[in-house]
Amino acid sequence: MISRLLVANRGEIARRVFATCRALGVATVAVHSDADSDAPFVADADQAVRLPGNTPAETYLRVDAILEAARRSGADAVHPGYGFLAENAEFAAAVADAGLTWVGPSAKAIAAMGDKMAAKALLADAGVPMLPTWTDPAEVTGFPVLVKAAAGGGGRGMRVVRDAAGLAEAVAGARREAAAAFGDGTVFIERYVERGRHVEVQIFGDSHGTVVALGVRDCSIQRRHQKIVEEAPGVLPDEVRATLHEAAVAAGRAVDYVGAGTVEFLLTPDGQVHFLEMNTRLQVEHPVTEATTGLDLVRLQLLVAEGQPLPVTSTPPADGHAIEVRLCAEDPARGFRPATGTLHRFAIPGVTAEFAPAQGLRLDSGVADGSTVSVHYDSMLAKLVAWAPTRAEAARALAGALARAELHGVATNRDLLVRVLRSAEFVAADVDTGFLERHPEVFAPLLPAGQLPVVALAAALSGAAARRAAAPVLAGLPSGWRNVPAFPQVTRFTVGDSEEIEVRYRLDRTGGLAEWSVSRSDATPTVAVVDAAADRVVLDVDGVRRAFRVHRAGSSVFVDGPDGAASLTELPRLPLPTAELAAGSLLAPLPGAVTRVHVEVGQRVAAGDLLLTLEAMKLEHPVLAPADGVVTELPVPAGGQVETGAVLAVVDPEEDPQ
Repeated sequence: MISRLLVANRGEIARRVFATCRALGVATVAVHSDADSDAPFVADADQAVRLPGNTPAETYLRVDAILEAARRSGADAVHPGYGFLAENAEFAAAVADAGLTWVGPSAKAIAAMGDKMAAKALLADAGVPMLPTWTDPAEVTGFPVLVKAAAGGGGRGMRVVRDAAGLAEAVAGARREAAAAFGDGTVFIERYVERGRHVEVQIFGDSHGTVVALGVRDCSIQRRHQKIVEEAPGVLPDEVRATLHEAAVAAGRAVDYVGAGTVEFLLTPDGQVHFLEMNTRLQVEHPVTEATTGLDLVRLQLLVAEGQPLPVTSTPPADGHAIEVRLCAEDPARGFRPATGTLHRFAIPGVTAEFAPAQGLRLDSGVADGSTVSVHYDSMLAKLVAWAPTRAEAARALAGALARAELHGVATNRDLLVRVLRSAEFVAADVDTGFLERHPEVFAPLLPAGQLPVVALAAALSGAAARRAAAPVLAGLPSGWRNVPAFPQVTRFTVGDSEEIEVRYRLDRTGGLAEWSVSRSDATPTVAVVDAAADRVVLDVDGVRRAFRVHRAGSSVFVDGPDGAASLTELPRLPLPTAELAAGSLLAPLPGAVTRVHVEVGQRVAAGDLLLTLEAMKLEHPVLAPADGVVTELPVPAGGQVETGAVLAVVDPEEDPQ
């Protein structure tokens, strides 16, 4: 039996595995990079071993370092989690060769399904329908097509190409991204299906010949080909569900599959099933299967790895409905690029369980208050899962919990997730992989722009209350109150990158709001102060009482209200002078590395031309010319590291030829 397990991964999946280990009495070992030394998953483990460095190649992708960590810690088993080396056959073989128990399928099965082209051929021979697929770009016939990484998943190394002109660059970019994420830059190309549904079957096998399907998940809501909303059971006709179960079990039997795996399919609008790939690991979305079956899939992984038979031999009936969202550090104002920084507060109300199968609201989080979100790893912060007797109830509960969450310090995709869950199309199960492209309205922030003045007033009043509470004398007097009213109090904030908002207000001697106004607002509602404290402000707005929770971290002010949240930065009353940037300066949207520079100083460029490529959080971010002009500065060479706000290039507008 396994006595001490090392998890060769990080973040929420490491914490998830550790939770089941604690319940089973199995000791745990974490491995961590320098950037992760203070991460919650490290604290959760009984022991931890440092992997010197920060990048995946230096740390979590080093087979030799992980095996040495197992030796030093006395671990007798290794769980790969997902991502990194989870689907690396050489790693699985090396673990077994070291005399350790490998918690996963055999190296042979991983290799068979890891070679996605060989897997397609194997299952095509078994009669499973396939999409047209190519390995040589020159042989592609017809568009659109999808360029995919042969190793790993999660949307890494994936590009949609709609014409032949963009194919070469898409293939090159996908290769680079796949190599950075998985250590393998191999890609292939397959036909892209418009309005297809991405569905998948959770399978489990043991060493006694049992392979069982544990239900179908729908993972169609995707952005950048990465799943953001997943649910179980998928809303499907019974005959399609039976076909998927049968095909998935056949795929598992074809490679003598042992352990947890997922067989992924594309369902066309006319109901045809096409095999996509098999992921030989636990999936990010496994909690929705756990919620609807009551099974702990990590427990089953450990039992099977120990040679025990599966306790289930047929597909269990689904109990209720579960929906999961991936909460990611992404900035909506910057096109949902990965965001970094310090997470000052991470609080989600109503959570009934963490890292374990449960009915109600489950949270699997890799972060906590004070966590640093770095540029080195994936942007996912946590998974939030809601179970309810019906799909509509699960969606409503999940949206409500997300909307009330306090997520301070790092921009997230929370508002997008709430709007998706509340959309009429999602509630009606009218979903497919093009859902977000067809519904741009879900990208709007939850907080209406017209409510920003009241939010800014609440922020200003909380600041005044905090200063009065800290005052050494006359703390009971309202802030700024005078016997003879003359000038109002003035507080200035910035919202986003540049928008500035100025709040002017005057309190009477009782602390009531005598007058107020906000810049950039033609009209303000009638507001009365019900209560104003440093952390909570209650206002009567046009006869409706509204409570705002306020949290300050330095000059940052985070306000959570009944209709949405806002992040403001309070400006100093006497700001210091700062240097002006040259006109046409292009700034780094987040920390990262400049991987390629495509232009030279003095070169004329047109609006939209690619200037350079920035890599961060395993993704490539193109930096484009904002207008026609001449490149006058390229201060960062290829390979250079930059922080947020660093000047990447300067493009001066072309002079008028006349």
